[in-house]
Amino acid sequence: MNLYEFQAKELISRFGIEIPKGRVAASAEDAERLARRLAFRRFAIKAQIHGGGRGAAGGIRFAETPEDARRITAELMSRPLVTSQTRAGGEKVRWVYVEEAYAIVREIYAAIVVDWARGELALLVAADGGEDIEEREAENPGLIRRFPLDVTVSPPVGDFDGAAAAIGLAGEQASRATAVFEAMARVSAELDAMLVEVNPLALTDDGRIVALDAKLTVDDNALFRHPALFALRSQIQVEEGDPKELAADRHQINYQKMDGNIGVVVNGAGLALATLDMLIDAGGQPANFMDIRTTATSLDIAYGLQVIVESPLTHVVLINVHGGGMQRCDDVAEGVAIALRKVGRTLPIIVRFAGNNADFALVRLKAAGVAFEAATDMADAVAKAVAASRAV
Repeated sequence: MNLYEFQAKELISRFGIEIPKGRVAASAEDAERLARRLAFRRFAIKAQIHGGGRGAAGGIRFAETPEDARRITAELMSRPLVTSQTRAGGEKVRWVYVEEAYAIVREIYAAIVVDWARGELALLVAADGGEDIEEREAENPGLIRRFPLDVTVSPPVGDFDGAAAAIGLAGEQASRATAVFEAMARVSAELDAMLVEVNPLALTDDGRIVALDAKLTVDDNALFRHPALFALRSQIQVEEGDPKELAADRHQINYQKMDGNIGVVVNGAGLALATLDMLIDAGGQPANFMDIRTTATSLDIAYGLQVIVESPLTHVVLINVHGGGMQRCDDVAEGVAIALRKVGRTLPIIVRFAGNNADFALVRLKAAGVAFEAATDMADAVAKAVAASRAV
């Protein structure tokens, strides 16, 4: 779950990390009222989206007066914000964050990340923070320094002093940076966060260290341990999500609409991603990503397939399922049959079943009157689906 900047800042501030004073606004009028109430000498007006590169794209602007705050907010909310990290059409700005603008002496990069290759948490720091840190690291390897954290204790421990020294801090500044790094590690451990990023972590002209921006990504699988964050996730989904994607989630299906014409029904995220890769490599265009969870019933599966088949963009359906102990192939077949009876639309269906009850699942589809073409393996299924999509 990716949080917005204002949400991430609120959470990290509870761990002792200093953030600028500010409030979130949902309209231009709100922004003006907040600016009058906050009465800062200068305001930063920051578009709240899931994606970096806001500054270069004009999503972070500065205001001298409450009237400026209103005008800038109206402009930001009038059109999607397109950055280097958003999809091509950009992201709608539903909120702005109105906060105090600081006089900055230096910008530092700091993040706690999950190092998937090593199976550990790591602290990443760079002496020169700000936007385009990934691109600058690619051009200048070694810009970002890595310090492993010991996660066998709580909170994680590591060479926080060494990290501060590695980016050229000493004395009181080093002590304050060390405290921030330790707090970020606690945030990661206590909130099951896979990413805690502060960029920039600013040294101000009065000697403070302030988190001017923050990103926080919480592991969805750990939300049951954090009821407040789970409620926040539900609120975010309702406010900004696609209704069909939200309904699919309630039906134990991870679904994401795409722009192609081959509908994809798959169980397992890894198998789904492999299927999409193979389709694209073969010249096909997937219409969606779908991962049927092991907890999905045949009725849940029927809902997912119904969403795919009802889309006018879908010309072919590829079903690629590997049955296991918790979800047999015939359960998926039952859901497919239910959906097709309900929708009543006829289109080419390519089926590849493997694993538990694979042969029986094909029998059930035939018995239900489903017209389909069976595939021997994934490569065969992909080839047939792409060929069918081109023939339509």
